[in-house]
Order: sequence, then structure tokens, then C-alpha cells
Amino acid sequence: MGELKIDNKIIGLSNKPFIIAEMSGNHNQSLDRALKIIEVAAECGADAIKLQTYTADTITINHRGGLFDIKDPNSLWANRNLYELYQEAYTPWEWHEAMFKYAKDKGIICFSTPFDDTAVDFLEKLNSPVYKIASFENNHFPLLKKVAHTGKSVIMSTGASDLANLAEAVEVLRQNGCKDLVLLKCTSNYPSTPINSNVRTIPHLRELFNCEVGLSDHTMGIGVPCAAVTLGATVIEKHFCLSRAEGGVDSAFSLEPHELKSLVIETERAWQSLGTIKYGIQDTEKKSLVFKRSIYVVKDIKAGETLTEENIRIIRPGDGLHPKYYEQILGTKAKHNMSKGTPFKFTMD
Repeated sequence: MGELKIDNKIIGLSNKPFIIAEMSGNHNQSLDRALKIIEVAAECGADAIKLQTYTADTITINHRGGLFDIKDPNSLWANRNLYELYQEAYTPWEWHEAMFKYAKDKGIICFSTPFDDTAVDFLEKLNSPVYKIASFENNHFPLLKKVAHTGKSVIMSTGASDLANLAEAVEVLRQNGCKDLVLLKCTSNYPSTPINSNVRTIPHLRELFNCEVGLSDHTMGIGVPCAAVTLGATVIEKHFCLSRAEGGVDSAFSLEPHELKSLVIETERAWQSLGTIKYGIQDTEKKSLVFKRSIYVVKDIKAGETLTEENIRIIRPGDGLHPKYYEQILGTKAKHNMSKGTPFKFTMD
């Protein structure tokens, strides 16, 4: 398994995490707002902005009753009809070209999640550098084949999937031309909680499928993504909005700008902290050795006087005799005069 590259960004363990800001429907059907989300995401340091490319008709049908209505009272979208929800949330296709161009101008990668073949064909015309497969689409094998045939890198979420389903999806992608794959640990609950995030799955995903791994996170805050980075996540995806107070279909579990900026900073710090397995005194620590404890003379001592807990002690600084000798020298006689504040040395006793 090697690193993969998206535009000028390298994804891999030797590089800082690749941060994706997911716009979803948080533009609230305003192109100006969509462009502002792109601009602010770039200012916050995100590597990429992600769109979703579908219409209500490419994702479902206009029908009421049964599972076409969201009846879960705990859902953010309770009592909504799927078709109406997707009509509200979709990103107009006529915006895409302007959004891709604006992102390029702002130095941020723009790509999208297609939900059917026509979306892939459309995004190919825009030269999307990578494709995302959503958790709820990872069983849509014809779509997976279509995306794999582009030869582009693929980022696929793993939510609402058992291991057998996931293995099938990965096999479909690889058999149809996908060479560069990233799997994102995902819990398809909105919002999700840290307790059901199970990020210890991340290194297992890497080992099982021999690919880059990351996290598509729907929790509030940035603690879960930071934990994921320490377990080998090289890609982090979080929903992003300008302000939760302004509403939007996904705003309730989306980061605001100050939080996205913190995510970028803190996940990089988490990655930097990993380092290597290392013991011993580091070069940067050498100047701090003086703050370790050592044996010091704390009262004037005359030659022949007994060394006691009152006249020698283990204190800072650290340039005296090692504390391991303290009990050994207590009760012995001083061979020389010693002054208070002097580091105790064997040559002094």
C-alpha cells in the first residue's frame, strides 16, 4: 500500500491529515452562500470542499407512505418526505461549474459524491479529481462500477455496512479499475456520539483492505477526529456550515468556521505527536536535565561531620550526585569541608 495523491495533496501516514469540509445542503439553496462556504473552508485550512451531486428524482421517487416518509421521532428530519427533503437539500447542478472554479481560485480541492450514473458523467466533464461514495450508496454496485471506470481515486464511507457487504463493495471497485482507495470509518447516525464511533476499527480497516483509511464523522466537536488520527486516520471528513443558528438540513451536526479551523490545527498536532517509538533523552530535553533531582549540600558541613538528612538533601537542580546513592551515603563522615548550595559529589565525601 502506497500513498495516494489528489491534485497536489498527498494522503498517507507520513503527511498531515487530509481534511474534507462537507457542504451537503448547508448552502440553503443560495449560490452566494455556497461560494462563501468554499471561501471560508479554504481560509480555515481545509484541504477540500465536498459537494453532493443528485436531484430528488435521481435518488428517490415522489411518493408518500411507508418508508418514503421519515417517521423516526428522533430523526433530525422527522415527519419529512424523502423527495421533499432531497428537493430542499440538493445542490443545483448548474452551480457546480462555478463552485469548482471558485474553489480552484481559492486553492482548495473541490469534488463531489455522485448518486447515479448521470452525476458521474456530469462530474467527469468538470474533471472531478476524486469521487466519494456515501455510506448509503456503497451497496449500489452499478454506481461503484461507473465510478471505478473513471480511474480516479475513490473515497468510500463504511456506515450501515457489515464486513461482508464492505468486502463486496471494495471488490467491485477494485475489479473495475479503482487503484487508489480510501475507506472512511463512519457511523450513519445524525448526529452521532463518541460512544458509538468505535475508531479502534480504523487500524483494522487498514490491515484488512490494505488501503488508506480515515473517518467520516457526524459527532459534535473535534475530539473523535483527533482520536482517529492517533489510530492512523489519514483523511477526516466533517460537515461544515457558516452558522448552525442559520439552519440547514445538516447544520445541527456541522462545524462552524472556528471549529473547522481548530479541527485542522488539532488533527495536525495529533499527527505530529505520533512520532516514533523512542526512549532516552531527546536533544530538545538536554537543557532540561538541570531540573531533575540530585543530592545537594543544604547546610555547611565540616570535615569529619556526619552526613544527615539535615545537611544533604535530594533537591533540584540536577548536577549533583544521583539520588540512588542517597541512602548509601547517609551516616558516613565528610572528608572535606562543604558549603551550602554545593552539588554533592563522591569526591567530596
